Amino acid sequence: MRKKISKRFEQAPVDVYPDSASASKTVAQKIADAILSKQAEGKPCVMGLVAGSTAVNVYEELVSLHRENRLSFRNVHVFNIDEYYPLSPDEIQSHYLCLHEYLFSLVDIPKENINLIRGDISKEQIAAFCKSYEDKIRKLGGIDLQLLSLDGRGQIGANEPGSDKYSETRLITLDYATRMGAASNFYGEENVPRYCLTMGLGTILAAREIILMAWGEGKAKIIKKVVEEKITEMTPASYLQEHPKVSIILDEASASELTRIKTPWLTGNVEWNSFIIRRAVFWLCQKLNKPILKITDRDYNDNGLGDMISECGSASEINIRVFNDLQHTITGWPGGKPNADDSTRPERAKPFPKKAVVFSPHPDDDVISMGGTLARLCTQGHEVHVAYQTSGNIAVFDDEALRFLDFIRETGSIYNLPSELTDQTYHQAMQALKNKRPGQADPDNVKMIKGSIRRTEARAAALYVGVPEENIHFLDLPFYETGTVKKKPVGEDDIQIVMDLLQTIQPHQIYVAGDMTDPHGTHRVCFHAVIEAAKRLQNQTWMKNCRIWMYRGAWQEWDVAEQEMAVPLSPEETYIKRMAIFKHQSQKDRPLFPGTDTREFWQRAEERNHATAVIFDKLGMAEYQAIELFVEYKLK
Repeated sequence: MRKKISKRFEQAPVDVYPDSASASKTVAQKIADAILSKQAEGKPCVMGLVAGSTAVNVYEELVSLHRENRLSFRNVHVFNIDEYYPLSPDEIQSHYLCLHEYLFSLVDIPKENINLIRGDISKEQIAAFCKSYEDKIRKLGGIDLQLLSLDGRGQIGANEPGSDKYSETRLITLDYATRMGAASNFYGEENVPRYCLTMGLGTILAAREIILMAWGEGKAKIIKKVVEEKITEMTPASYLQEHPKVSIILDEASASELTRIKTPWLTGNVEWNSFIIRRAVFWLCQKLNKPILKITDRDYNDNGLGDMISECGSASEINIRVFNDLQHTITGWPGGKPNADDSTRPERAKPFPKKAVVFSPHPDDDVISMGGTLARLCTQGHEVHVAYQTSGNIAVFDDEALRFLDFIRETGSIYNLPSELTDQTYHQAMQALKNKRPGQADPDNVKMIKGSIRRTEARAAALYVGVPEENIHFLDLPFYETGTVKKKPVGEDDIQIVMDLLQTIQPHQIYVAGDMTDPHGTHRVCFHAVIEAAKRLQNQTWMKNCRIWMYRGAWQEWDVAEQEMAVPLSPEETYIKRMAIFKHQSQKDRPLFPGTDTREFWQRAEERNHATAVIFDKLGMAEYQAIELFVEYKLK
């Protein structure tokens, strides 16, 4: 069948869905169809499964189908793709535990049909176990449907770059980058097992059907390599291009680097709207290293943009339009400039001053992502509130908590605290932490001290940028308070807490984290809580006059073509932002959950903001030290 011209760069079948929820439903239905088809034939359905956050929604959908009596797992045999080694099956990081918790314990699959790689076998048993695992798969006739997720460098299973295409189930050594990527799940890189038992590439590729899933911006670059670039052993998932029946299921964020989405003018006809025009012009400026106003008709024609100038006007007309459009996003008045013509400004002049609420998922996202804008709003006289949505208590090292308890013990006499009480609290916490396994929930007294550390740091940072103490709010949303990395989904209690705060303040501006790529999804849940609260309040008079601005910066930054408000920072304001981030001492030097970026958060933020300013400069705008970017969210 002839490939669509829009997909001509893609070497494997790709379907893109609006979000991970709708994509997960599609994957779940494909799995259900495969199971039902085998049931109709009276045959077993052999499946290879993955654990982890990518597959959770898929398994929840399958459980729903089962509870609705639309799907039985009686004929299903399962094999998991990998497991850390050594690792006990009851550890919270165990893929064995994850699959039982999210799927096996909730459906009618026979126990004897569950074949899982275990991380608690002895080294002497590994060779025999791996051979037995392969033999079981072959005895059942091979894998009918293999479910896959994707790691940051194109690994499938735990097959590191360089893995042999014909490899079978085996023990491999995890390299440093992989272990750093898993550090968040294990409460520090030092706790990540050094080995993994994994299906080999040969085992995976022998499956009759394969579904690869990927969600979020963090997977976008590697998806482009897997789908559009040449097959190479350094990107193991690229071998999927050769598979006769593979489906790659993506959400819009993970597909954002694909040619047909990022540069659609290279793949066929385009409907030229203002956003696509802006993106195309910026792409061409970057490609030719020219500012906007120096791009010529020939530049457009020679680089696949001839249709745009045919439909939208000459180079000079397009250039001036895009230049002015970009320039009008730049403002030193994020709350609106009083007594000024606001017709070309991103924010309204009136009312002034405004009331603004900055929602911060963790106790430091506000200053990391928009610390300069936060300080600017305060300096310009607006009533600024900061609402810290979660306690952030799991992101404090144990020794940091003990240091604060020791401080309380040492200074207890100043406040006439009984020494036996402070000594007892300190030693109880020390004993509890000594007996705790990595990832295990802290006892309540330790959670409280860790939460207090984050609160005092957040308060210090907010006060430093000018937020009055009475405008600092700690919401402690219930979804977060599990004490472990795994969180509950957002609930009615979370939404009501946000609604109550908004009703009390009745702001003209809401700032919310639109950064969806944090390692454990806290930003995503916090964003949903704010947006849902705003939707429920949108008929309120004050809400009709409120704008919602999304910020990023802790993990990703907005694309310059996407942003709608750019707030430039001077060297002095950049320094203020850095010092505000420094107030979060428990996160400094080495945050507990760094993701794959090993830089400190202040370094990430500062370099990102400066890089954004450089992009503006190269496009022909004024030269700034740093720029923070925002996109408006419009309620539907």
